[in-house]
Amino acid sequence: MTTAKDSPARPALTPLRQARERFLTGLPLPDGVPDEVAAAWRRARFFGVPHDLRECAGPVRPVESALLTAARPVLERLAPALASGQSSLVLTDERLRVLWSGGGMPGDGRCRDLSEREVGHNSAASAVRNRRRAEVHGPEHFLDLWQDVSAVSVLVLAPENGRVLGTVTVASGLCAGCPPHPGAALAEATAAAVEAELLTRSRTAERVLLDAWQRAAARKGAAVMASDGRTRLLNETAARTLSPGAVEALERCAADGGTGGVAPDPQDGPAPPTSVAGAYDLELPDGTGTARVTPVRHRGAVIGTVAVLEAPADAPAPPTDRSRVALAGRSVPWRHATARATELARSREPLLLTGERGTGKTSLARELMAARGDLDPLVMDAAEGQAEQLDGWARALSDGRALLLRHAERLAQPDIATLNSLLDEHPDAPLLLTYTPGTPPGPCLQRLLDTLAARSATLPALRERPDDVRELLTALAPKPAPGHPPLTWTLDALGALERHPWPGNVTELAHLVRALAERRRTAGPVRRAELPDPVREGPAARRLSPMEHAERTAVLEALRRHGGNKARAAAALGIARATLYRKLREYRS
Repeated sequence: MTTAKDSPARPALTPLRQARERFLTGLPLPDGVPDEVAAAWRRARFFGVPHDLRECAGPVRPVESALLTAARPVLERLAPALASGQSSLVLTDERLRVLWSGGGMPGDGRCRDLSEREVGHNSAASAVRNRRRAEVHGPEHFLDLWQDVSAVSVLVLAPENGRVLGTVTVASGLCAGCPPHPGAALAEATAAAVEAELLTRSRTAERVLLDAWQRAAARKGAAVMASDGRTRLLNETAARTLSPGAVEALERCAADGGTGGVAPDPQDGPAPPTSVAGAYDLELPDGTGTARVTPVRHRGAVIGTVAVLEAPADAPAPPTDRSRVALAGRSVPWRHATARATELARSREPLLLTGERGTGKTSLARELMAARGDLDPLVMDAAEGQAEQLDGWARALSDGRALLLRHAERLAQPDIATLNSLLDEHPDAPLLLTYTPGTPPGPCLQRLLDTLAARSATLPALRERPDDVRELLTALAPKPAPGHPPLTWTLDALGALERHPWPGNVTELAHLVRALAERRRTAGPVRRAELPDPVREGPAARRLSPMEHAERTAVLEALRRHGGNKARAAAALGIARATLYRKLREYRS
């Protein structure tokens, strides 16, 4: 292994150097070579990397990028400390292309690409591959050039979603037997400083894009979408009007830096814009119409676009379908489930809606009944003991009155048996049941589920349709008081809400929205810092041990108490700020 955590168990370098020589001459590897190192050597041989490579991939040629723009002030402050030539500092992007290099040392070939395809095993490639800090020493490297070099690499993660943006590497002369690498603290601190700069810049740019979207969305009846290529904001009109293909075209346009790109064939994508200097017109696919796209600039760079849809002049008015379920959600899983439920509900025969708690089964059931004209259904909730009114069931079904029975899984065995008998006598009864799977059903309940299996629809959990979160936020937000703006959200907060697993599904989201609307005293969009700790920090990417879980809870509580300020939180916990950043990264890895 090549992580600092495992450095104490690192094999002696002399036997490893001899094993490398055997490998390069085609002899079998001896025992004791770490599996990761052996696998990396084999990959380098497969890629055709020459071990005696001298010039790597040529001189460093900085490539301008958002990461380099944010990192440059940090790196330039560190550059004087690297002038001694005893170590070097390297910044790469997520594809391991070198963006910046400072300092110098023997064996520093100034590569412009640290991918294994170009230079074989190294700490930056190992860090990206394993998503954690990595060290590589001397003969663990594949290249002859780095046999007397030790290096440590730390990941740079996107503050808003934890995505790998690049690596920071500190390389020095060989330091066998001194784990961790003496430059580990410098690499950690540099990565943390770059992430902090990225966070500051993203919040500012996010504010600029959000303001531009709100100004455009203030036009009555306008369909407005803003995007930075990764996230999007749609007002209610745009959510109803834009097809998935149109949304994708506009996001692609934003990802191209606001130019819209040039499509060689109109069938392959959106038509070329009429102008790229400022605002321009973009023909959208699927007959959606023409969007007026305006690039949004911040600090001289295009950070996204705002598009205002202009419907075709000859476009017919959309048909009104009263049977359409009027619940928020445009994702494929949600549309598939509601379309099936709507089709089944057209006839007044029994219908079963299943799904996790809080997925909206009862709300959908009421919409289905209203759509088909059942305006006064009998509603009973087995969880509240209302299902014991057996005479009411029979009388309602005999009179043709629709019956909505909630929480069928909570029915007692005698009630289930009675319901099975009623369905035997009235197989076309206007009965609608909601069922939340849990413990294995008993024989009677299983018979009821089997009877209704052919006429059932399963609602997806909210974590399976994160694209619907933004539309749900609009639908769930209470109507603002006169003179007060509606509840809006920063892009950072929206990202956190979309990544949260929502074990309570839409019900949990509704409680969060209601609580924020009632309790917040600040103006402007809801910021990520205002969200509850589990939502703000996101779920752990792996299963944590009890000790790690307790540690994570303590860290999140300290961050909450200090308003998200990591320096003050680290001081309160009695740890270094770099340690706090490292722990937060470990929870996400």
